[in-house]
Amino acid sequence: MAGLDTPKPRLILILGPTGVGKTSLALELADRFGGRIVSADSMQVYRYMDIGTAKPTAGERQRIPHHLIDVVDPDEPFDVSRYIALAKGVIGRLHAEGKEVFVVGGTGLYIRALLGGLIDGPGADEELRRELKREMNQLGKSSLYDRLKARDPRAAERINPHDGIRIIRALEVLEKTGKSIVEHQEGHRFREAPYDVLKIGLRLDRQQLNDRIDRRTERMIEEGFADEVRRLLEMGYGETLKPMQSLGYRHLVSFLAGRQPLEQAVEKIKSDTRRYSKRQMTWFAADREIRWLDPGDVGTASRRITEFLERSQDGEFA
Repeated sequence: MAGLDTPKPRLILILGPTGVGKTSLALELADRFGGRIVSADSMQVYRYMDIGTAKPTAGERQRIPHHLIDVVDPDEPFDVSRYIALAKGVIGRLHAEGKEVFVVGGTGLYIRALLGGLIDGPGADEELRRELKREMNQLGKSSLYDRLKARDPRAAERINPHDGIRIIRALEVLEKTGKSIVEHQEGHRFREAPYDVLKIGLRLDRQQLNDRIDRRTERMIEEGFADEVRRLLEMGYGETLKPMQSLGYRHLVSFLAGRQPLEQAVEKIKSDTRRYSKRQMTWFAADREIRWLDPGDVGTASRRITEFLERSQDGEFA
């Protein structure tokens, strides 16, 4: 009988593009509902990278306990598989304690993998990836995409010709397993979802969001973002490390190395962040379960959470 089943952990997702105001709303909602926050941000896992990743402040983290922030050093490997393993442990523990779990972030891959798990595809083949990346750098993304289109037209149909990472992954899966990544994904869909989920997405008019991104970038610089990058370099975290190649950090490394003036680096951070936020929205737009709100609409968000919790307690999601 469904009523005798152990209830699934409940997750309240607060997601959206960078700079839209997820932290502020999540803090208010977690406060109202006695919740805890689990980060779904692929950069906030790194220690010492605080300003550029827009981590919650010490005061905010004291107000509401946060999880999966400051997990590894910048030179330690971290990927979606490790994120899922850690997140499952934290969510299970909070569920057992009777706490509402707010998963907050903008890393779409982490969120999707957490809710549905990873496909049963092969692990990373670093040698093959390096070979494919070399080809992409020499001949362009179109060369790899044409190969994918010839060998795996179903995957090519679903992948943007400019998305080099997904093109390489699709070719890697095909090479390692002899099957299309689409076959792996379709087989994976029949698994039972591990959580009961409410998805709240935050969005703003494009110009409003761009203005917020610009102001936040300027605030980061005023708060010492360049000094943070300098300290990381002095600690031995070189510019070739994956997190040091991320948004903002690579631009300020270039400034500190004398390759461009600060003003130019700041403008590049702004423009690249605006482009990144647009890609995030493209990713999230495909999910029809997301209920979109203005980031300041605390009242509607609270009502939706209350309704979700009441339905879940009545066994509707069991």
